[in-house]
Amino acid sequence: MIPIRDHPEGATFAVRVQPRASRTGIAGTHGDALRIALAAPPIDGRANEKLLRYFADLFRVSRTAVNILAGENGRNKIIRIAGRSAAEIALALNERLTA
Repeated sequence: MIPIRDHPEGATFAVRVQPRASRTGIAGTHGDALRIALAAPPIDGRANEKLLRYFADLFRVSRTAVNILAGENGRNKIIRIAGRSAAEIALALNERLTA
């Protein structure tokens, strides 16, 4: 499992994105980051928007509760989920990975 850290405004974790995939979903891990395949091109922020909406649905939060703290223009990103603890995020990811 990847490291998930508590933050004063929620929980943070690292992500490695793979844009232009056939479908959006968790594709495993890449070092200490969660690898996410995105069915969107990295043009005009479409891949970032798809990523944020995917996490909002996955963690059952509003779209505005999901933020990219670092790496907006690259494949490696730091994501913050506001209003959720590291334990809640880890539980949701474990459920998704074992399903």
